[in-house]
Amino acid sequence: MSPPSLSFGRIGAISAPVQGALLMTLAALGFSIMNILIRYAAVELHPIQIAFFRNFFALLFVLPWLFRHGFAGLKTKRPGLHIWRSVVGLSAMFCWFTSITILPLAEAVALNFTVPLFATAGAFLILHEAVGVRRWSATIAGFIGVVVIMRPGFVEITPAMAMPVIAAVFMAGSVLLVKTLSRTEDTVAMVLIMNLIMTPLSLVPALFVWEWPSWPVLGYLLLIGLVATIAHLALTKSYTLADASAVIPFDYARLPFVAVLAYFAFGELPDLWTWVGAGIIAASAIYIAQREAKLARERTAAEAARAQT
Repeated sequence: MSPPSLSFGRIGAISAPVQGALLMTLAALGFSIMNILIRYAAVELHPIQIAFFRNFFALLFVLPWLFRHGFAGLKTKRPGLHIWRSVVGLSAMFCWFTSITILPLAEAVALNFTVPLFATAGAFLILHEAVGVRRWSATIAGFIGVVVIMRPGFVEITPAMAMPVIAAVFMAGSVLLVKTLSRTEDTVAMVLIMNLIMTPLSLVPALFVWEWPSWPVLGYLLLIGLVATIAHLALTKSYTLADASAVIPFDYARLPFVAVLAYFAFGELPDLWTWVGAGIIAASAIYIAQREAKLARERTAAEAARAQT
């Protein structure tokens, strides 16, 4: 069974790293458009209900793929870990959808760039991975970027400002769970199982805040599911075409994309400190990704050398 693929047509002649960069940029644009659509839908619906519809419509787009390949690929020896991954991922989604309905979009996106920083800390504390001084220094620098954006003592720190950071904590947890699952599980099965669990799981809390959407908002919800599916496919494909350290920098195009879209959609303009703080966070996260890639290559080379002796 093979994962869904994007059709490139003539761009197949472009080198794989460039394709990966283009697809990561496409994913960044897709997620930025999704954030705008969520803000529009939030005029009528609670973010928790929007999260359910996002999962529901995304599942509908994935089901034909599931029916085509059958249910054999869904077998797993780690159902409990899949459930935890879905619960953590859904918690991240609830926090993120809430944050972009109550904060300026560019500020929320900038604060959410902290996912790799929390993932680094989690890899050390939970997975007991070795984290050197350089990566810790980059992580600390990234959190300084958060302080630059929030500016405690100069502006009032509200609970709303913490929401994208809390979302980042849950997203980092999801990253670590995926990392653990990927050691034994098929990537396709991981994606399918997540969608199959998160849709009914998100329905339960959505029922407590349920409002029937109008036809225009239902259209927004359908587009949210479609755009999210395309963006995730582009994101996944980009990682298969090039090293993560090569494509991750293009993920930070989300900030200029969302800044432009939010300006035309809602008249929002990010302040200078948001750009400065986001730049610090992005630079530290990119360094961490490149450092991890270098260490992985060194480990692979060392293992190959030992195998030859």
